[in-house]
Amino acid sequence: MPYQVSVFAENKPGKIERITSVLNENEINIRAITIADSGDYGIIKLLLDRPEEGCDLLKEKGIAATLKEIVAVKIEDKPGGLYHIASLLRENNINVDDAYGFMVKSHEESVFVFQVDNIQGAEKILKDAGFTTLRDKELYLL
Repeated sequence: MPYQVSVFAENKPGKIERITSVLNENEINIRAITIADSGDYGIIKLLLDRPEEGCDLLKEKGIAATLKEIVAVKIEDKPGGLYHIASLLRENNINVDDAYGFMVKSHEESVFVFQVDNIQGAEKILKDAGFTTLRDKELYLL
């Protein structure tokens, strides 16, 4: 299963530097990052090439980090690519709690990363519909 690292951080200068410093010192590569603001605090989501190790190192430095299991699916980079996945999930009553995406190859391939309550169910639905879900090593090597 792939994982993302979620970091609860105070919304002030230096928060990204502190997190990335720990990762840099340990040669952990960031594959994708999102930052969500909610006033005085925010959530930074990191897709790392070594998520378990990265999460442990951040915690050792007093940074509030957790591992979250995710689903990552390849999508054609064209209009309607995400719509087809969203429709499948809705038809099967699977709610997306959190998500982000990134392009792998312009006009060819993207990846949609999301959290749901039923990871195995979502992966099965997507695979049965012909989508490719990514295992941990496949995702971290993109």
